[in-house]
Amino acid sequence: MKLRIGDKVRFLNETGEGTITRFKDKNYAFVEMPDGFEIPYFIKELVPIHTELIISSEADNLDLNPESGIADAVYFVIEPDHELPVLVSDYSIYLFNSSSYNLMYAYSIKDDAYFQTLKHGEVGAYQKILLKQVKIEFFKEYPYQKIECILFKNTHYRAQIPIAETVFVNPSNLNQYQLIKHHEFKRPVYAFMLKDEFIVAQNIEQELSNEDIQRLKTIKEFKSHIRESKSHKEQLKKLEKEIDLHIEELVDDVAGLSSHEMLSIQLERVEKELDKALNAGMKKLVFIHGVGNGRLKMEIQKILKSTKGVTFQDASYKDYGFGATQVNIL
Repeated sequence: MKLRIGDKVRFLNETGEGTITRFKDKNYAFVEMPDGFEIPYFIKELVPIHTELIISSEADNLDLNPESGIADAVYFVIEPDHELPVLVSDYSIYLFNSSSYNLMYAYSIKDDAYFQTLKHGEVGAYQKILLKQVKIEFFKEYPYQKIECILFKNTHYRAQIPIAETVFVNPSNLNQYQLIKHHEFKRPVYAFMLKDEFIVAQNIEQELSNEDIQRLKTIKEFKSHIRESKSHKEQLKKLEKEIDLHIEELVDDVAGLSSHEMLSIQLERVEKELDKALNAGMKKLVFIHGVGNGRLKMEIQKILKSTKGVTFQDASYKDYGFGATQVNIL
């Protein structure tokens, strides 16, 4: 098997691992150790850490043979905490980068009509990262798992098409897949391939044609008074709303209303505005409830805690003092 610069390797006859940085000749490679030192090693005594992981609903468990060939790939992996399905309590969700590229990733779940990012960051070449540990109910409530990645190296590299894949996982279809053994995981896992086609020869950059250049010139010549674009701030402002919940703003006459009736009117307005905002794709609401005895604020928070797709916090003290709650719609 041919080793490459950037491959992560273990040593055949001693403990330790490192990354190949360069080749001395056809027999020796320089390996960078975790402490930064670079040491020459006999190539035949180096064992690559990355091996290909294959998922197939019809395949038996595979003892993978690295000598059969190596392919860069990226996987979405689910590891049960027990090999027997009836004894599984938790599932660990991983992003497994079995490629020579670094990944900038975002992991999201679909919550009704929206996606919510749960974790983002960077994964190195031939590394895995734990995204989330969940119960089986998690897949019932959020069956759509989305992974987006940008691929890069810290040295010269060929540009790759980013990853943007959504995996559908629910308890019934999960059991249809075959568990796969892999040395990177303690127990057999379910694995979903996100990317296995890496550009090695072709160039994905595109050159502008003369027609493209002329089109760009035409766009640049548009006059501001003919087509005036609105600022980003103005657009965001349209997605925000302020609701005053003081009872005098909600009814014409408060005479004869009990405290319970006034509270019911205020909470009904909260639920109504919240539903409208969610359906309209709003981004932020501010409920002005005043300070009072804190009962209205507490009841509003109860509603928000039971509403999917929102977070909340105290609104700006500068603008509202302690008398308002800000709702962020994801």
